[in-house]
This record gives sequence, C-alpha cells and structure tokens, in this order.
Amino acid sequence: MKKEDLPKKIAVFPLSNFIVFPKTTVPLNIFEPRYIDMIDDCIKSNKLLGMIQPKNLKNENLDIPNLYKIGCMGKIVNLEKTDDGRYLIELKGLIRFNVISEIASEKKYRECKISFEKFYEDLSDQKENLKFSDLELIFKDLKNLFERRGLIINWRALENQSLNETINALAMASPFTLEEKQVLLEAKNFEARKSKIADILTTYTFDQFNNRTIQ
Repeated sequence: MKKEDLPKKIAVFPLSNFIVFPKTTVPLNIFEPRYIDMIDDCIKSNKLLGMIQPKNLKNENLDIPNLYKIGCMGKIVNLEKTDDGRYLIELKGLIRFNVISEIASEKKYRECKISFEKFYEDLSDQKENLKFSDLELIFKDLKNLFERRGLIINWRALENQSLNETINALAMASPFTLEEKQVLLEAKNFEARKSKIADILTTYTFDQFNNRTIQ
C-alpha cells in the first residue's frame, strides 16, 4: 500500500491483550453482532480495519473503554462465513496508526480519525541485518517462558521466517501483559522491539509460573 492510498479514518476493533504488527497475518473469529456489522461494511469498502487495545484502567467500569493511542491497521485477506453467522477472517497487518480522535456516528462499532505520519517505515520492505545467532539469548528466555506457561511454539518453523516476522509473531503470542504488549507495538522499529522484549524478559522470574505443559 502507498502513502497516498492510506485512509483518514477507519473502523476500530478494540481487543484486549491482542496486538497485530505490520507484515504479520492473524486469524480472527468475529461473532458479536456489532463487529459482524463492522466486517460487512469493511468488505463493502476497502477491507481495512484497525486493531487497537482498550486500556485496562483499574477501578473503572466503562461500557465504552478508553483506547490506547496507537494501533495497527490491517487488511482482510481471507474471509469465511460460518453456518451460525460468524466470520472467520485473516487480517494482514499493514501499518501502525495514531488515533487523532474518535468519530461520533450511529454505527454500533467505533470509528476513529487517524494519522500514519510516524509509521511510514512500516510500509518499506527493508530487511534486517541481524541473524538468529544474534538473538539466541532472547529466544532461549522466550522459549523457557512459553514452555512454563504450557504454550507450544514450532520454533523450527519460525526459523524459516524473517527475523522481523518471527519477533512480531512471538510478541503477539507471548504471555506478556496488555501494557507490555502495547510497549512492543509502540516500539519504533524491529531493533527497538527486540530490545524491549529483552527488557521485559528480565522482569520475569521464570519460577513464578506453574508449568502446565500440554501432553
């Protein structure tokens, strides 16, 4: 996608503890009526959708939660409607965005006016210079954390991806907190995201998790 083709507003899907990165494809199961309406409208227009995390504010019970300012816009690249009316979609991350303001409308779902100015680099095809050997310690600690949480990752398959795709996939699937995942999403680039993951891992004491390995 080119800069000039980027929209000025998009529908947003607030989903807690779930982030999407550019150049990463994720599956979504859409079942709430308002979000089925959202997908219907997206398919009729440009197939673009904004994924964003709602803030987890303690002691606040909000029907309409506040949103983080930064999310990621994706494009629906595959869609299947089930017999019970759900949508199973694949969303490919394209570029992160900054929320300027929320748009008041009669629609059941939320829309925002957005800016991509800080994130044009997401559209580039620049390759990283790092090798897997450069990330050996990070992967070792991540693997330890995943295994202790009973999460199974096909590490061999990850080595067939680019490092950017691998780091992003692990960040999305990680058992990190909502706030930690947001930090990773907001990291300026791959190098910064790698450093943030390393910083987050140093805060974890691996024996604090019960090992629930899946048989």
